[in-house]
Amino acid sequence: MAMSREQIMTAAIQHLNKDPSASVAQLAEAVGISRATLHRQFSNREELMLALARRGHDQWEQAQLAAGLDAATASGDRKTLEKALNDLLIGLIKIADEYGFGLTDHALAVHPELARRAEELEAREIAFYTAAQRAGLLSTELPVRWISDVVYGLMVAVREGLRRGDVARRDAPRLLLDTFARGAVPRRES
Repeated sequence: MAMSREQIMTAAIQHLNKDPSASVAQLAEAVGISRATLHRQFSNREELMLALARRGHDQWEQAQLAAGLDAATASGDRKTLEKALNDLLIGLIKIADEYGFGLTDHALAVHPELARRAEELEAREIAFYTAAQRAGLLSTELPVRWISDVVYGLMVAVREGLRRGDVARRDAPRLLLDTFARGAVPRRES
C-alpha cells in the first residue's frame, strides 16, 4: 500500500522528534518506504523540512484562532483575555509535542518564508499580550517581547519534558499554566 504525502509527513515528524538530524535515507527507513518513494514526494530533505514547518505554522495559527486571540485582543476584557491565554497555552502544548524538532532548528528559523510567517504569527500574539498587559492580566514591568519569548521557552521545556518522559502528557497543561502564571519560586507567606 502506497503512503500519501500526509502519511509520510506524519511519520517523518515522529522520527525527527527522536532524531532531528536524520538524513533522507534514515527518514525513509523510519517511515517504512524506499528513498526513491520519499524523493517522489519531496525532492530533498530541505523540501520535506519546509513542508513540515509550513504545516507546523498552520497548526500554530489554528491554535491562535481556536483560542480567539483576535476577538480577545479587541475586547480588552480581562476574563476574555484570561480564557484566551489559557486556551492558547494549552493549544501550543500539542504543537510543541508534535513539531518539537522544529522549535530549535536554526535552518528553519532563518528561512525567509518561514521567518516571515513566524513574525506574522508572533505579531498576533504580541498584540494579544499587550492587551493582556493593559487589562492587568500580565505584568507591565516585563517587555511584551520577553513575555512572548518566555512562552516560546516554555514550549521548548514542554517538548523536552515530554520527549524525555519527565512529564506526563496529562500533567503538561497544569505545569505549563502554573509555571507561566507563578514561575518556579515558591510563594512567601506574608
